[in-house]
Amino acid sequence: MPKKRTKSNSTKKKGRPTKIEDKLVHNMVELQKLHVDLVEKFDKLSDQIAGLLALFETTARTFANTPNLKVAERDKEFLEKINKLLEQNKVLAKGLTLMEEKLRTKMYGSHRENLGEDF
Repeated sequence: MPKKRTKSNSTKKKGRPTKIEDKLVHNMVELQKLHVDLVEKFDKLSDQIAGLLALFETTARTFANTPNLKVAERDKEFLEKINKLLEQNKVLAKGLTLMEEKLRTKMYGSHRENLGEDF
């Protein structure tokens, strides 16, 4: 003979939801609040990005419409100074490399193949 099914807790008390249903409803409400909060934040972020893009467009138009020769000359001078520094850096690097090689030969002798200089 088949067993009779018992009714679940949610239907024992008609019209009263169980604790699990209460928790589910509460969690759904909280989740909806979070979704609304995220939507508001994304809207704010979208507005800020649009403002930043407008600023970049305005700046680009300003630079395109008013070429400034003095800035170009300053940039040229700055680039020349940087090139001089690069050249000085190359000279210093070469000098340090030569000093390192001399120290290595003094300390280890002329057996350079043992030091792995095949790179």
